[in-house]
Amino acid sequence: MTRISLTAMAALATTPAAAQTHEWGERNADFEPAFDSQTRAELVTSDYDYTQTVLAEGLEHPWAVEALPGDAGLLVTERPGRLRVVQMDGTVSEPVSGLPEIFNQSAGNSTQAGLLDVKVGPGFEEDRWIYFTYAKGMGDGTSVTAAARGKLSEDMTELTEVSDIFVQDPPSPAAMHYGSRIVFDGNGHAFITTGEHFTEEERVKAQDLSTTYGKVVRVSLDGSTPEDNPFVGQENAIDTIWSYGHRNVQGAAMRGDQLFTLEHGPAGGDEINITEAGKNYGWPVISYGVNYDGSEVSEGVAVQDGMEQPDYYWDPVIAPGDMTFYDGDMFPEWDGDLLIGALVAPGIVRLGWDGDTVSEEERLLTDLGRVRDVEVLADGSFLLATDKADGEIIHVTLSDSES
Repeated sequence: MTRISLTAMAALATTPAAAQTHEWGERNADFEPAFDSQTRAELVTSDYDYTQTVLAEGLEHPWAVEALPGDAGLLVTERPGRLRVVQMDGTVSEPVSGLPEIFNQSAGNSTQAGLLDVKVGPGFEEDRWIYFTYAKGMGDGTSVTAAARGKLSEDMTELTEVSDIFVQDPPSPAAMHYGSRIVFDGNGHAFITTGEHFTEEERVKAQDLSTTYGKVVRVSLDGSTPEDNPFVGQENAIDTIWSYGHRNVQGAAMRGDQLFTLEHGPAGGDEINITEAGKNYGWPVISYGVNYDGSEVSEGVAVQDGMEQPDYYWDPVIAPGDMTFYDGDMFPEWDGDLLIGALVAPGIVRLGWDGDTVSEEERLLTDLGRVRDVEVLADGSFLLATDKADGEIIHVTLSDSES
């Protein structure tokens, strides 16, 4: 075991609440929201000061951070294809062996493919299963989103019995928009999010039930298909599909039995959906954004019969990473709120909820830049993964003056 840097564990800053300000900026599109509170909720400022501590640095584009049970440490993925174990004292392991081959090619100036999400399985303390998502090469430069599981050895150096539980279909020549979060419903199932691979030729497949582009899929923990999935038995439909019409779903979280998903829009139109079985979420037919060149998406409409409205959307975008519902004692005013990693916003976006309606929004820790993942720890503090070539895992706590 080695330290990634001698500067790890150094406090970055104590951030006063008064410094957290935000201006919405200009919209990319002129759509009116379909209902009150669908966008631009009341901006608020929490009455907290934060201490940011670098737990580990020198990680190459960390994409996910996941706490192991007890004091066993953290699992961290690096997008080029490495899985590491990070201890809370800053010790970082050598890469865990046993991963499948990871597809990590770029598309133009952007690299989106690689090792992506990681989650501890629901029965980890008994069976040692962990679950992860990744870009899987399919030959001739094509790739797909895949999800797999493997058993983590007791010494946390190796994965064994690794097998895919989901492989997107068909293979895509566009190495973009992999989606790729995995969450568990507490009833023996995993939800896996995908993207539609971005190009105009391929994004229309988000509406096609014979592909798993732009879908949320639902499988049993061993990869088998639950019999109560909404499209089981439907002709020309893939039976693992849970919902469709998504663009690039990079955040997912459970609140009770509700699945919340968070997806990238184009220019404008990042959105959160409370995602239900069999529903169509509209992409690329409807959107609250426009194409990057300013042209209309499809027919330039944001509402259409038979397609779900987002529960909340942003214009301009935040470019979301993952999200998690806050449940802890350190920041009690946030109980039940969503903490969202943001790549463009930047930092953390906090959303307060009144039932299924967003009641307030706050921008936090905006000095940190691109945040790909957020993980709340048992004591109510939280961890952030910063997505950059020299990425960090940052531990955020209440400052000493308030503890």
